[in-house]
Amino acid sequence: MNPAPLLDVPELKAQADRTRISILEMLAAAKSGHSAGPLGMAEILTVLYFNVMKHDPADPDWSERDVFFLSNGHTAPVLYATLAHSGYFPVEELLTLRQYGSRLQGHPERTALPGLENTSGPLGSGLSQAAGYAYALQHIDDELHRFTYVAMGDGELNEGNIWEAAMFAGKYKLGRLIGIVDRNYIQIDGLTEDVMPLDDLRAKWESFGWHVLEVDGHDVAGLMSAINQAKAVAQKPSVILAYTVPGKGVPFMEYDYRWHGKPPTPEQATQAVAGIRQGAGA
Repeated sequence: MNPAPLLDVPELKAQADRTRISILEMLAAAKSGHSAGPLGMAEILTVLYFNVMKHDPADPDWSERDVFFLSNGHTAPVLYATLAHSGYFPVEELLTLRQYGSRLQGHPERTALPGLENTSGPLGSGLSQAAGYAYALQHIDDELHRFTYVAMGDGELNEGNIWEAAMFAGKYKLGRLIGIVDRNYIQIDGLTEDVMPLDDLRAKWESFGWHVLEVDGHDVAGLMSAINQAKAVAQKPSVILAYTVPGKGVPFMEYDYRWHGKPPTPEQATQAVAGIRQGAGA
């Protein structure tokens, strides 16, 4: 049994919008942080925490939980917002993002908040962390069927450490490991295919022995289906290439790499929040 609430498709869509609103509000309050990636990943984390993963906000160290590792740590606002809305800590605390003494720093620190499974900041490290955890589960966790999930940015795949971990996971057939790549085609310096081309990304992962799925990263039903398909593949790790729009839900941010590492002003955040609420019919 999963102690966390399970939402259906309309509820998941509404929760993703609430997550986006929180992201905008916390970034505007901080006057610092990353906008495009967190906004684009709202559906991914919503599906994980409100439908797919076994977890318990009242017992963050629950022995039967699935675990989530954030590798692209600069997208912390989407994880913080998701954890808060899941009940791990008060939603009001989100407005302390990046403030001195806050538990919500620019990159997550594992012991700072309940529900955080890893410290992330240096790009490329999360897949190694997740692969190590999945390797342990493969040896000690046969009855509980726990899964390890890890989110990665596409620009982050420039890091060699990612591919070392991919080799390790492929060799040991880590079927309890599911990676999700936020394929939004931007990174801080520009478009990924201009900075360091990644395609054919499917073929790259398959050559390392991974099962590969592709999905619209804003289609909550499609994400649930892809994750369930990945969970059914027992003899190899799986990776989901989730195609997302950077800055999703905020027209003046969408597809613009310059919003990768820039927060909205309070006025821009107010405008963006109003647009999201209007679009949701709220």
